[in-house]
Amino acid sequence: MIRFLDLKKINKRYETAFQDQLKSVLESGWYILGKEVETFEKKFASYCKAEHCLGVGNGLDALILIFKGYIELGKLQKGDEVIVPANTYIASILAILAADLVPILVEPKLETYNINPNLIPEKITSKTKAILAVHLYGQLAEMGQINAIATEHNLIVVEDAAQAHGIERNSNFEIPNSKTELWARAYSFYPSKNLGALGDGGAVVTNDAQLAKVIQSLRNYGSESKYQNEFIGVNSRLDEIQAAFLNLKLSNLDVNNEKRRTIAKRYLTEIKNDKIILPFWDFSKNHVFHLFVIRTPKRAELQAYLQQLGIETAIHYPIPPHKQKALGNMNSLSFPITEKIHEEVLSIPLNPALEDEEVSTIIKALNQY
Repeated sequence: MIRFLDLKKINKRYETAFQDQLKSVLESGWYILGKEVETFEKKFASYCKAEHCLGVGNGLDALILIFKGYIELGKLQKGDEVIVPANTYIASILAILAADLVPILVEPKLETYNINPNLIPEKITSKTKAILAVHLYGQLAEMGQINAIATEHNLIVVEDAAQAHGIERNSNFEIPNSKTELWARAYSFYPSKNLGALGDGGAVVTNDAQLAKVIQSLRNYGSESKYQNEFIGVNSRLDEIQAAFLNLKLSNLDVNNEKRRTIAKRYLTEIKNDKIILPFWDFSKNHVFHLFVIRTPKRAELQAYLQQLGIETAIHYPIPPHKQKALGNMNSLSFPITEKIHEEVLSIPLNPALEDEEVSTIIKALNQY
C-alpha cells in the first residue's frame, strides 16, 4: 500500500531529536510563550524575510487575528467586505465571518485553482476593504495583479499561506509596491503541512509593526502586560513544545520542498494520459506542492481504480464552501468553475517520504488507467 500521507514515516528521522527537545522543555519549567516560541518566531520571521512573526494556536486563528487586528487599528470595520476565492478551504471564509466581516466569493482560474484577478474588480463595491489571497495547494497566487488592484482601490491584502510554507516570489507573480509593503500572512503548522508540528499550531508573519503589536496582545487575552487588558482578546498561543519541534524541522523545509518539486516534475513529465488533467506549474519556485492535484470527470472511478492497486488518494475538497450547510445563506449562489473543480479534483501522493519506486508505481498506474 502506498499511503497518501505517512506522517509517522515523515517524522521518524526527527524522533531522537524530538525526545531531546521535549526533555529540554520539561526541564525548563516554562511551558507557555517561552524561549522555544521566541526562538521559532525569530527564525521563521527571518526565513520569511519578514520583520515580525507571532506564534498562535492554529492557522484559522492566525487569519482571524489578522482581521481583528486590522479592526482594532481602525483599518477595517465590522461589516466590511473581503474578497476571497470561492474554491478555498472553508477556513478562509470562516475567518472572515469570525471577525464580523463579509466574504465576497470570486471564481478561480481553472488552470491554477487560485483566485482569478481579472474577476476581482467587478466584485469591488464601496464596502470592499480587503482581499484575502489564498495560495491553494502550495502555489503562489498572482500577487502582482492582486496588489495592483488593491493599490488602485486602497484595499488591504491578506495572504492565506496555510499550504505554502517556503513559497518563493518571482517577477511574473509579484511586483514591488510601496503601498503593499505592510503585508500580513497567515500560516498553519497542522501536522500534514509542509512545515508540520505534532499537533496544532499557526503563525502570523508581517512587516507591519503596529499590526504585530496588536496581535501579540490579542492572542494573549488582549493583554500587553500581565493583568492589564487593552483589547477583547483570545487565548491562542503557539505551544512551547510544538515550537520546539518546529525549530527542529524548519532547517529541513527547503530540502523537503525541493523533494516535493522533484516528484512533481516527474509527475508532470511522465504522466501521459488524456483522461487525466495535470496541474499547471511554470517550474519556478512559486510552488511548494503541498498537494499534487489532478482532475478527471470520472473521479470516483479513478479513485477506486487506484485504491485497488494499493494507492491511496484524497479529495481536496469534495464540497465547495458555498454549498456547505454551515454557509446556508450562500447555498443558492452559483460558481460553475468552483463547482467543476470540487467535482473533479483528486490528490495523489506527494510528500518527502515517498520513495522513487513508489513514484514510478503511481505514474505507471495513472498511465495505464
